[in-house]
Amino acid sequence: MTRVLIVDDHILVRTGIERMLSETEGIQVIGQAADGEEAVQKSRELSPDIVLMDVKMPGIGGVEATRKITRTNPSIGVIGLTASGDETFVQRLLQAGAKGYLTKGTSYEEVVRAIRLVSAGQFYVDPTLASGMLVRDPQNNNPFELLSDREMQVTMMIVNCQKVQEIADSLFVSPRTINTYRYRIFEKLAVRNDVELTHLAMRHKLVDVTD
Repeated sequence: MTRVLIVDDHILVRTGIERMLSETEGIQVIGQAADGEEAVQKSRELSPDIVLMDVKMPGIGGVEATRKITRTNPSIGVIGLTASGDETFVQRLLQAGAKGYLTKGTSYEEVVRAIRLVSAGQFYVDPTLASGMLVRDPQNNNPFELLSDREMQVTMMIVNCQKVQEIADSLFVSPRTINTYRYRIFEKLAVRNDVELTHLAMRHKLVDVTD
């Protein structure tokens, strides 16, 4: 029996996935988590075989949660899940230790296939994303690839409307450190403020505008 933990900040998404998997032979949903911090905690408590991880969430986010989970227990197979298939997230999630990546438009059959493959020790990336990773347009580089993992994490927290103090508390650093990251991010991306940063993130599909 493959034990699955579902992580998403939308309860309807979590519930929908759980119902979808509830009647699948050989798969058991053992819990849900609403953010990255809870995902890390429940992974330690429940020791799932697979974590279906939403990438774009408030707090530490799916990439950092994946990194923490796989460092603590490398046997857990994390499969990233997001509404958009942006290549930047695919690369960062896999670098953080994930073993799979799906879009939320993926069919039920593909979700089950991904769970079974990753549970068996293999990797799985949505075929449409895999082809996009292989064929890159050098004239259309994503500026967010210039950011370090921590800068990307801070960026996503900013564009999710989290205040400097909230971000500092989540990452256990000072607000001054977060502001240093902000200015560095602004410089690398050639933006002047949080609003311009958010607009840039939306243009490059790092923000799910339908949320």
